Amino acid sequence: MVIKKIFIVGAGLMGSGIAQVCAQSGINVILNDISKEAIDKGLKDIAWSVSKFIEKGNLREDKETILNRIKTDDDFSSAADADLAIEAVFEKLELKQEIFRKLDEACQQNTILASNTSAIPITELGSMTKRPEKVLGIHFFSPVPMMPVAEIIRGIGTTEETILIGVDFVKSIGKEPIRVESDVAGFLLNRINFPSTIEAIRLVEQGIGTVEDIDKGMRLAFGRRMGPFETGDMVGLDVTYGALMACYEETKDPRFYPPQLLRRKVKAGHLGHKTGKGWYEYNEDGTRKAG
Repeated sequence: MVIKKIFIVGAGLMGSGIAQVCAQSGINVILNDISKEAIDKGLKDIAWSVSKFIEKGNLREDKETILNRIKTDDDFSSAADADLAIEAVFEKLELKQEIFRKLDEACQQNTILASNTSAIPITELGSMTKRPEKVLGIHFFSPVPMMPVAEIIRGIGTTEETILIGVDFVKSIGKEPIRVESDVAGFLLNRINFPSTIEAIRLVEQGIGTVEDIDKGMRLAFGRRMGPFETGDMVGLDVTYGALMACYEETKDPRFYPPQLLRRKVKAGHLGHKTGKGWYEYNEDGTRKAG
């Protein structure tokens, strides 16, 4: 199955990033969101990012050609003839389940339905549809245009044919697929990453290290592009909290329970870049304030 048209639900950081890499690979995209503000910001971010790729000589096509492949919609009517629909909204099970119900009704019978969830089991979403065999996880990493990998997750009802379609799609947009053969909360890479992020937060809570030094150490000692706190601010502390809670609720493993400092920051509205304050503080232009 060749993926020629994609319907993406959610125009935030992840959804807009997925839309961008698909458009850059020649695939037509419908970017869906109920918020006009989110759509406008998503398109603005895509245009800026595409421009940067062109400036660096990483894209052969011009900006207008790429952006013209992306259309927008605020309902699900445009999903009818999509080959693949990807849900990329906040990590809240009930919200994702409702979206999968709507996609199942709106999409043609052969459409593959995927979730970009970082922690919620795919089986929980596939059970909301009449096509669990065509439901899988395609978990991209942030920022999507830069990160070269995506997890392909099998739900309990997902067929091998659907998995292979997911693998081929990920390869077609320039990413390396990582197959996840068992539908566990957090999948493969976040099951490794979450405990280290939680430990970093606890070290700050205990006054053992600073946010700045931990980020610097993770970059310099382990070769990460960004430390856990820089990444958290980019992704959103509320998103991190939601993913950790999804893992905890599924496993009841205390290792995944969000630390108190993260819980307090989310309650206070310190969510990262999008609110101007998270682990760091930011200027109006998005640059980090001097510490």
